[in-house]
Amino acid sequence: MDLTILYRGPLASCDYDCPYCPFAKRRDSREQLRADRAALERFAGWAAGRTEDRLSLLFTPWGEGLVRSWYRRSLAELSRLPHIRRVAIQTNLSARADWLDDADPDTLALWCTYHPGQTPYDRFLAKCEELTARGVRFSVGVVGLPEHLEHARRLRAALPGQVYLWINAAEGHTYTDEEAARWTDLDPLFPYSRHPHRSAGLPCRTGESVISVDGAGTVRRCHFVPAELGNLYDGSYRAALRPRACPLAVCDCHIGYVHLETLPLYDVFAGGVLERIPAAAGRPGSPPGGLSVVQREQVGPLRGDMVT
Repeated sequence: MDLTILYRGPLASCDYDCPYCPFAKRRDSREQLRADRAALERFAGWAAGRTEDRLSLLFTPWGEGLVRSWYRRSLAELSRLPHIRRVAIQTNLSARADWLDDADPDTLALWCTYHPGQTPYDRFLAKCEELTARGVRFSVGVVGLPEHLEHARRLRAALPGQVYLWINAAEGHTYTDEEAARWTDLDPLFPYSRHPHRSAGLPCRTGESVISVDGAGTVRRCHFVPAELGNLYDGSYRAALRPRACPLAVCDCHIGYVHLETLPLYDVFAGGVLERIPAAAGRPGSPPGGLSVVQREQVGPLRGDMVT
């Protein structure tokens, strides 16, 4: 079985305090950190032993995982296993990078977010340059708030052409066509993020080839649908895997709507769905911004599946 798993354990602490973050951040106690470490290591052990499947793993912690040794170690170890197709994590890139020496760069990838006001621009850019020098696959993104526009433009101009810069529509923010055009100049795929996607009754890969797992091993189709499909560790989830339509009215997060079968994003991001890297990006000689002419045309005028 080819299975994509989005893992989110109990970790909720972060070294950043972004005012636009939709998740409430806290400082985890020692007991909470121990619980997160135990849950993460249990999941990593399960994934390491699941040699009969081909696994793609995306870690999506509420907080920042790479400042914790157990995340760095687990990602490096998993990246070296032959049945792991991809292992990636969402990160603010604040952690040191020497742990990457132990990882397989052909399997590991990073989904990085730049948060102006939380870290100096030069420090973040230096981290990106180090990833490039190490041959690590990564994308970089910015939340599309008006005060971030010049920061994003500066970052796009400094990053290598093959590095894809994505823009997330800010939660609760409405964009005029003029504002959206500015962000689309930086990220041709921004139109997919601008509006929520109508998803009710539409076919989605989640619940069939994509699942969400929490620290206790509870399996759900995705992070946004609370119905349980079983448990990872007793294998009860496997009988529940089947094609499913989305039960929600809309889907407004990239890690959700990227899996909608009505959108062409599996083609746009072929080989890089988890780390949010378009198929043409991530290697020298890629077009500026990481999108080919064909991929830019695939964005096209979006169909009537968006809530405006």
